[in-house]
Parts: sequence; C-alpha cells; structure tokens
Amino acid sequence: VQLVESGGGLVHPGGSLRLSCATSGIIFGIYAMGWYRQAPGNQRELVAGISRNGSANYADSVKGRFTISRDNTKKAIYLQIDTLKPEDTAVYYCNAGQAFYGAPYDGPGPYWGQGTQVTVSS
Repeated sequence: VQLVESGGGLVHPGGSLRLSCATSGIIFGIYAMGWYRQAPGNQRELVAGISRNGSANYADSVKGRFTISRDNTKKAIYLQIDTLKPEDTAVYYCNAGQAFYGAPYDGPGPYWGQGTQVTVSS
C-alpha cells in the first residue's frame, strides 16, 4: 500500500496550493479519505475528509478555504487550499480508511502517506 502526497511548497499569504495524494495497493473505492496536518509542536489534526460517494467534511478552521475532492478513476484525492495563512504552515498527510458507502470520513484508517510540507510566509 502506498499513499504519496505532492504539491506542497512555499507560498505567500493569500496564495493557493493544490495538494494531491496518489494511492496504490488499495481498492480505492471502498475507502473514505482524509487530509490531516501537523505543525511543529502540535498534534496531527484532521482538516478535511471525503466519503466514498464524495461527501466532504471540514474542520471549522478551514471551512470556506479548503476543498477536498476525489477521483476514483485516478485513485487519488486532492486538497485545494485558497487564501493561505501563516497558520496553515504544516506537513500535510493523507489517510485512507475503509468505510461504508455514504458514511462520512470519521477518523484515521491504517494507511498514511509520508506528508508534504506547506509553508506560508512572506
């Protein structure tokens, strides 16, 4: 099983990024997926989840700025991040966990990627 994140980088406040998470070795369609982030000294936190049928949920701190999506054909998920703030600086991880069809993503499953660094600074 592999989850590989990409798309991170250094951006100015107010900028945008699109993170990707490519998967292999799993039957992607039976997994709900999530994006987490971890800043130095902080616990890893869930920022967005997406169910098997594409329903999304977000942490209050990112609603309106983050958009999660999935492409079952490409076995990948994405995180569009707009209006970036310095407090969004963190390593962003994707996660896969089996779920019933239609059930919301509700917490970490067993599979994690290695993370991609997002740094927001002027």
